Amino acid sequence: MIKRSRPLPRKLSEELADLHARAGDRAVPLREVIFVLRNRAYLLLIVLLALPFIQPVPLPGLSTPLGLAIVLIALRLSLGQKPWLPMKIQRARLPAGFFGRVLSFTARLLRYLESVLRPRWAPLTETALLNQLHAIVLLVSALILLLPLPIPFSNLLPAWAIFLLACGLLERDGLFILLGYVAFAVGTAYFFFLGSIANEAVLQVWGWLQSKG
Repeated sequence: MIKRSRPLPRKLSEELADLHARAGDRAVPLREVIFVLRNRAYLLLIVLLALPFIQPVPLPGLSTPLGLAIVLIALRLSLGQKPWLPMKIQRARLPAGFFGRVLSFTARLLRYLESVLRPRWAPLTETALLNQLHAIVLLVSALILLLPLPIPFSNLLPAWAIFLLACGLLERDGLFILLGYVAFAVGTAYFFFLGSIANEAVLQVWGWLQSKG
């Protein structure tokens, strides 16, 4: 008996192109995106929702709703549970023209990443406990992303951590997992740096006020 080989999973760029063709210029509910992405829906959805924030010109007003969706998925993964979104979130709509704008900036990046993503460094992805740890880092990054902080790179750095970790989990690529941790560490150091500057500025102002009093 001849065994039929399993079809290879479709590339994210192909999934996005199909979603773009399907959506046209209308707003698209997340529920429809999940349905189209099928078996790998939730990890692909995380990658998709991070894309607007890793490009040079992010789409405004999306960090809170998209960050919340990533938080809920990452929370389930960090608990070792099957990913799921409540129906209220699934009814949330990606704005009209979302896929066209995202693809215009990220199509070349996606094609490059698809050429280098592959299963490797298995010890980083082969145990459920490690994958839950990766999901916790995803969760923390998404919590930062959903905050509407008026700070340069406050979306870019956590979004790269989310994007790289989700790609690594999706393709069991330990190198991308490691790169995701590097992005997370850089983002953490950046926020600590900003926090120390803000704290020093407050102390300076407080000292100046006291000297005037």
